[in-house]
Amino acid sequence: MLQITMDKNQNTEAEIKMLYDMLLIRRFEERASQQYQMQKIGGFCHLYIGQEAVVVGAVAATRNDDYLITAYRDHGHALARGTSANACMAELFGKATGCSKGLGGSMHYFDKANSMMGGHAIVGGHVPLAAGMAFAAKYKGEDRVTLCFFGDGSINQGAFHEALNLASLWQLPVIFICENNQFAMGTSVSRSTGLKELFHRADGYDMTTMQMDGMDVRKVRDDLKQVVETIRKTPQPYFIEAATYRYRGHSMSDPATYRTKDELEKYKGQDPITKLRAALFTEKKLTTEQFDELDERAKQVAADSVKFADESPEPPLEALYDYTFVK
Repeated sequence: MLQITMDKNQNTEAEIKMLYDMLLIRRFEERASQQYQMQKIGGFCHLYIGQEAVVVGAVAATRNDDYLITAYRDHGHALARGTSANACMAELFGKATGCSKGLGGSMHYFDKANSMMGGHAIVGGHVPLAAGMAFAAKYKGEDRVTLCFFGDGSINQGAFHEALNLASLWQLPVIFICENNQFAMGTSVSRSTGLKELFHRADGYDMTTMQMDGMDVRKVRDDLKQVVETIRKTPQPYFIEAATYRYRGHSMSDPATYRTKDELEKYKGQDPITKLRAALFTEKKLTTEQFDELDERAKQVAADSVKFADESPEPPLEALYDYTFVK
């Protein structure tokens, strides 16, 4: 078990947890990449490597009963929210012990206990669902906030605009978080979108907007804390553009030849894990040995999840239609 022996305040412990959560996502995704190449994972597999600060910072700023919904790059979101690495890897393997009972795969993680309301494969298709969940919370008089994550490719979909319009009209407690990793599949924002500062898209719906550094987990957490506190007191929608970058291709089948090596190296110099580690070192809140221990723990959890998935049973054939038709 992880042992942190230094005297620390609660905030430091929370930041070390954020560092560990980012490490766990990174090591899990690296294992997922290996297993995909070994053909143990079928279908599509979209990795979150490089973008870890966005969801980890957002989760740190919210409660576990706040709704979270995202698109198909969803492994990191589930792990940050508390879904076990075992359940996540088993889902990739299509096993019955997976978080969606092996019936969803990489793009359809669900975990109701942690208010993780799913990864969704249709680009932009889940944004109206987020508005619906926020409507339900407001209707019931709850102070729950809905976090809706999506990529920059979603903002050109009609469903996106319909959802933002209704969220503004009804003043719904939802935060729309655009994880702008600069590429919708292989098409850059500069080639696909007339308005380059994506957060201005919500200006037309009279919605409060913000642009944040999605490569700095502290900034994500701090910015979102203020937004969440405001929404709990006065329900209203927000649109946030988190500037981030993915270090791998759009999916495992994408060699990402549309990017230069220099561009990739530039953004690797802004690695969110390296950035937080350096800050904690400078502030003498973490030692090299303690970081290594965190990393080794994350690596072991990821490795154990592969073993768990390998040894888990396949879903029974008779369960094929259990979640397709209502009995």
